[in-house]
Amino acid sequence: MQNREAVQTKIPTGLDVIFSPKTVAVVGATERAGSVGRTIFWNLISSPFGGTVYPVNPTRTSILGVRAYPSLKDVPDKIDLVVIVLPAKTVPGVIRECVELGITGAIIISAGFKEVGAEGAALEAEVLSIARQGGMRLIGPNCLGVMRPINGMNATFADGIANPGAVAFISQSGALLTSVLDWSRSENVGFSAFISVGTMLDVGWGDLIDYLGHDDATESIVIYMESVGDARSALSAAREVALSKPIIVIKAGRTEAAAHAAASHTGSLTGSDSVLDAAFKRSGILRVDRISDVFYMAEVLAKQPRPKGNRLTIITNAGGPGVLATDSLIGDGGDLAAISDATMGELNKILPSAWSHGNPVDVLGDATPELYAKTLEIVGKDENTDGTLVILTPQAMTDPTATAAELQRFAQYEDKPVLASWMGGPGVAEGVRILNKADVPTFNFPDTAARVFNYMWQYTENLRAIYQTPMLPMDSDFQTPDRERVSAILRHVRDSGRTILTEYESKQVLAAYYIPTVQTLLASSADEAAAHAASLGYPVVLKLNSETITHKTDVGGVQLNLRDEAAVRGAFDLIQKNVTEHAGAQHFLGVTVQPMAKLDGYELILGSSIDPQFGPVLLFGAGGTMVEVFKDSTLGLPPLTNTLARRMIEETKIAKALKGVRGRPPVDMNALDQVLVRFSQLVVEQPWIAEMDINPLLVSHDSIIALDARVVTHPASLREDQLPRPAIRPYPTQYVEPWTLRDGTKVTIRPIRPEDEPLMVQFHESLSERTVFLRYVEAMDLTQRIAHDRLSRLCFIDYDREMALVVVRRDENTRGEPQIIAIARLTKMRNAVPGQKTEAEYGMLVSDKYQHQGIGQELMKRLVGIGKDEKIDVMWGTVYAENPEMIRLAEKYGFTVTPTEREHILRMEMDLSNI
Repeated sequence: MQNREAVQTKIPTGLDVIFSPKTVAVVGATERAGSVGRTIFWNLISSPFGGTVYPVNPTRTSILGVRAYPSLKDVPDKIDLVVIVLPAKTVPGVIRECVELGITGAIIISAGFKEVGAEGAALEAEVLSIARQGGMRLIGPNCLGVMRPINGMNATFADGIANPGAVAFISQSGALLTSVLDWSRSENVGFSAFISVGTMLDVGWGDLIDYLGHDDATESIVIYMESVGDARSALSAAREVALSKPIIVIKAGRTEAAAHAAASHTGSLTGSDSVLDAAFKRSGILRVDRISDVFYMAEVLAKQPRPKGNRLTIITNAGGPGVLATDSLIGDGGDLAAISDATMGELNKILPSAWSHGNPVDVLGDATPELYAKTLEIVGKDENTDGTLVILTPQAMTDPTATAAELQRFAQYEDKPVLASWMGGPGVAEGVRILNKADVPTFNFPDTAARVFNYMWQYTENLRAIYQTPMLPMDSDFQTPDRERVSAILRHVRDSGRTILTEYESKQVLAAYYIPTVQTLLASSADEAAAHAASLGYPVVLKLNSETITHKTDVGGVQLNLRDEAAVRGAFDLIQKNVTEHAGAQHFLGVTVQPMAKLDGYELILGSSIDPQFGPVLLFGAGGTMVEVFKDSTLGLPPLTNTLARRMIEETKIAKALKGVRGRPPVDMNALDQVLVRFSQLVVEQPWIAEMDINPLLVSHDSIIALDARVVTHPASLREDQLPRPAIRPYPTQYVEPWTLRDGTKVTIRPIRPEDEPLMVQFHESLSERTVFLRYVEAMDLTQRIAHDRLSRLCFIDYDREMALVVVRRDENTRGEPQIIAIARLTKMRNAVPGQKTEAEYGMLVSDKYQHQGIGQELMKRLVGIGKDEKIDVMWGTVYAENPEMIRLAEKYGFTVTPTEREHILRMEMDLSNI
């Protein structure tokens, strides 16, 4: 070991040079009044951030009294960050010089790139290609710049720096950013970071959410978004960060006209707004409609607990404001809490007889501060309520200041949010100040407060969706999809030059995934059709079988309710005649024969299509011939769990009917959930499917059946690696395998799941102090290791970012209950520079009782395999020098072991790209 060179164990994020530079060079700095180059340079030198700023300008020897340099290579210091304020055509040359000098961060202020067309897009591609060669990270182009108010750095051309605070604000619009900056000063709102991203050539939403999610100074992240960029990266980052920090987005482009404007402004395609809503819900992002709501939500989520549901109790001293709040609440999906009998009894004891005796709780205009407080105390305890809004109007008998003083002790009450609306001006100002200081958010108008409450519970719902691990149904002896059959059908369609499956082929695809379909037989002649009809039993349906015509009714290709052989023969001839006349004889390949289904139930639609930003998207709703008229549908991202499937169903109006209405029995909702889950599995596992819909999916009390189906494939010209992929990665079932310990104990090795948290508590209870120290290289007591916040993060993971394998055995002494006996983890490095080598850190921990059973070797082998599958170039870990077993294991698998700058800590590294 004496010959081993010391290496660093810290992996840089790549963005530190942008947000915490020690040296900054402004290329294009100038003294010209009103110019961007002058403003940026002045902002950097007038807001000290503890670093050095160098102006770069080949035509001047000094700028604003600071010595200027003709080029970057002339600067007598190592530069961390370059701010470029030059015409677009000169930017590639500057980036090339940065790469030559080893500069790894740049903010490109310049405009004139892809937002101006093809020539600008080509220029961007050139800049990115050069930057990748040097491992650079870029903000912009066409942006305002970056502020870091907490350390004083202002690399923007805005008018001054923002107040320091805990909100990170990211915007694709520089003009909006400056407007918010101006507003924030009057409202005394502070920021941990203020970032203009421009067209996001390199650093995107995922990078920034990741970075700010791990930034101690940032408590919430606010985003103004015009285009999504790398959807999978953004959603992956959001799903992790949203669990600890609110992510609030205002997204431009809800209307078709606005979407077009956004696309022309950013040079990016804009996908369906409804799909975006579904993606945000699935990843824990809260979407709001107004700029003001963005900052309301940043405030209330920082000050108040999230409501567990949508039921609000309103306390008011005037009827009108209570009605306004109620309308706002109900209009956006919230609900008035039902007052329990016990609560009603307590309120009757303290309130005047003329009180409203309902919700809103009108305490009348002469309510004293003490009465307000006692009312809040009573209703807050009611289990029917999820939050409280207190409204005060400044009537002659009220005391806004004293009432606020009384209520401040309920700022954190019963783990439910308390909001306030002190209506008025100077007369209520002191009361507002008292409430705000006590962390009770106040609003000028009660309908605004009710709208904010709705956002709060919707945010809670979004976070619940995150915890739904997108796990595909497990194969079993009873239901294992015939994947090869489906692949063969899709391959045959592509090989024949088609993209559209026949109805018969489509139903075979569905049946292979256990989605019930009506029995369908092919007939190429009237005789064959009659024979099939006799075997199925009358009445039957005949439908056109064609490889080119999908809308069969448009060409007279459907004949219903055929009750005898003569009717079947006549229908066959009529369909052939209709198709020949309307489309041509070559489009007629015969018919399908199906039993005539009793339309005693509800017609639904279940479909999928490809969104340009988020890949496969699912649709569920009311179906039938009027599907496009009623538009009662909802969207979701695959894959689905049963819970997510049910949530999709319940977002539609027809959901109420499915649960039973007007004496009709309810449909089997569990079975319907399962159909949606299987359908989502089909979408994820068969990426050659571009579009698919079942319409109608007929559901009733005792049956679910797909009556008609349509499947469209991607063109054969598309390469396998060009096929759209799901925005959310499903549970990796390919890594679930049985294994046997050296002593013959049977175990299962599988990726970890969120529901493993209780098992992880038991696992840590089984570890000795020595084992814990060797793994963490420090003493870490059990209380720390099994803290809920820690274990929930370790068990709930994004499989696109890391993989954790657990070894699970069934303990016969505890009636077969599972027990985790080992865990291994492979974590990709965040904010790695695209185009550079990808790295992942590994770690491993085996329960003392099961050490020396070959578990470490098996887990290491599997981690190396996963690393190769995930295209990781370098896999590394750290180990205590006095842990010879782990060192031998690493060296056995080809890791190089070298000292680090930390005493007694070694680094183990393997280059997987050469394996």
